[in-house]
Amino acid sequence: MYSFLKNHDVKNFQLKKKILGHCINEGNFSLADLSKEINISIPTTTKLIEELMEEGFIEDMGKQDTNGGRRPSIFGLNPSAGYFVGTDIERSSISIAITDFKGQIVAYHADIPCKVESSVQSFRALCDTIKDCIGRSGINIDNVLAYGINLSGRVNNETGYCFTYFIGEDRPIGSLLEEEFQTPVFVENDSRAMTYGEYICGVANNEKDMLFLNVTWGLGMGMVIDGKLSYGKSGFSGEIGHFPLLNNDQICHCGKTGCLETGASGSAAHRILLEKLQEGRASVLSDKYQKGETISLDDILNAVNEEDVLAIEVIEEVGTTLGRAIAGLINIFNPELVVIGGKLASVKDYFMLPIKSAVQKHSLSIINRDTTIKLTKLGDKCGSIGACMLSRSKLLGLM
Repeated sequence: MYSFLKNHDVKNFQLKKKILGHCINEGNFSLADLSKEINISIPTTTKLIEELMEEGFIEDMGKQDTNGGRRPSIFGLNPSAGYFVGTDIERSSISIAITDFKGQIVAYHADIPCKVESSVQSFRALCDTIKDCIGRSGINIDNVLAYGINLSGRVNNETGYCFTYFIGEDRPIGSLLEEEFQTPVFVENDSRAMTYGEYICGVANNEKDMLFLNVTWGLGMGMVIDGKLSYGKSGFSGEIGHFPLLNNDQICHCGKTGCLETGASGSAAHRILLEKLQEGRASVLSDKYQKGETISLDDILNAVNEEDVLAIEVIEEVGTTLGRAIAGLINIFNPELVVIGGKLASVKDYFMLPIKSAVQKHSLSIINRDTTIKLTKLGDKCGSIGACMLSRSKLLGLM
């Protein structure tokens, strides 16, 4: 079905990519509308669509209703062409989404306990968990066209290397996973995958310039610039968490001090809350702290939603610090849209209001008036859906 990817007719190859890209970004179409969109004749458009239908990418969706005259046929992506599996890896769990060829979610498995470590045993557990989820979803694994795997930290999406995850062999994790699944595997930085998921399926509405802030335990960023996901020269763009913005003595996990992540992340909120509890501040978490029990980031976010004053204060502090950084990003990039995602987005206005207040205070008004700041629409599913969408686009050669 993917014969056109090996087609030596460069012009036809590029036109087919344009057609598939149009389907993904704009939806269904008539031959006449598509002909205008990609600026080729209707006979040539018809020929290309027929070939794409033979290859299994496109299907005839029937006649379009009109106010009169001849009703045109409508074409779109064929959902039954195959499946994409996206795996979003967090600190101690993974979430897996499965989408059909059209990008519709057919299965979603959230927060599966699975601690990913640099060991062969961990690698085997990860692969077995993914296979088990596919089986429980009632999908034949042979119909999976590609896999997307999100990992935090520095990921080279071209080579498949992740510089924070090794399993003892001098081979990229992407290559090992492809050998395991016998299917194309695309390894991506988690924040960048979340960005793409939100851009294709989330709050983005024809904006061509978008920043996505992934505020979970750490802090990451993805960028869509002029409609394209940005990677930078070496594939490591978006390391906003390690921007040396803060004048503090907190040592970041990267080994440096003053990184934004030490003041604007889930780990920062966790540290600040524990410091305030140590000072004797009252909270619904005080009893747990005094007993020496572990306080998780989820505990803090739950306390915020229970209107705990101390937890709200901490989230506001983190939001204000992040908002100041976002103000700088707006001044530099002048984006149409900034999206806030990750775990801290789950407390919504408690986090968003201090962010927006700081942006108003620190950014240039002539620039920020053209920028909208929104919460993620996809929520916890953002990363795994983004992995599916990225694996589809990369498999089809659309990016």
